[in-house]
Amino acid sequence: MSNEDTPNENPVLLLVDDDEIYCEVLSDALRKRNYAVSSAHNLATALQLARDIEPEYAVVDLRIGAESGLQLVKQLAELDDNTRIVMLTGFASVTTAVESIKLGAVHYLTKPATADEVVAALHRDEGDASVEPSEQPLSVKRLEWEHLQKVLSEHKGNISAAARALNMHRRTLQRKLAKRPVKE
Repeated sequence: MSNEDTPNENPVLLLVDDDEIYCEVLSDALRKRNYAVSSAHNLATALQLARDIEPEYAVVDLRIGAESGLQLVKQLAELDDNTRIVMLTGFASVTTAVESIKLGAVHYLTKPATADEVVAALHRDEGDASVEPSEQPLSVKRLEWEHLQKVLSEHKGNISAAARALNMHRRTLQRKLAKRPVKE
């Protein structure tokens, strides 16, 4: 850690993403914006780092390997409710957006997000009432994706329990969840 990255001078930020290349690129960009960035690629390391560095900010990916970033958002908020957390994901859904905010995130961004978008989200305190509602209803495939996410959330991420509730084979559910969400 160089002098320019000391916590006294720069705000401490924890970045958690299992995509190591994306994590490295975003870390570099955030350092250029004067954040002292520490990165983790799994929940256990992230939680230990959070205890050690006491971050003012955190950017957490929704899917960290087979683990859920929602778990980490909850744990980070419990460690320090002043930590400003942004959930970042390539698998956006209404359910995970709502749950991340309920668990303590201040914003929810979809990938790919730029460092400027991440910084803006970290410092945004109010909603934007000028956002226009969509003119088109969700497609049937998107509605299915949203429903699967909702049921999975209701079963605390347990795929087997969610599959039973959906009367669906576990592997079928896993396959559907592994796909990127359908555009609205």
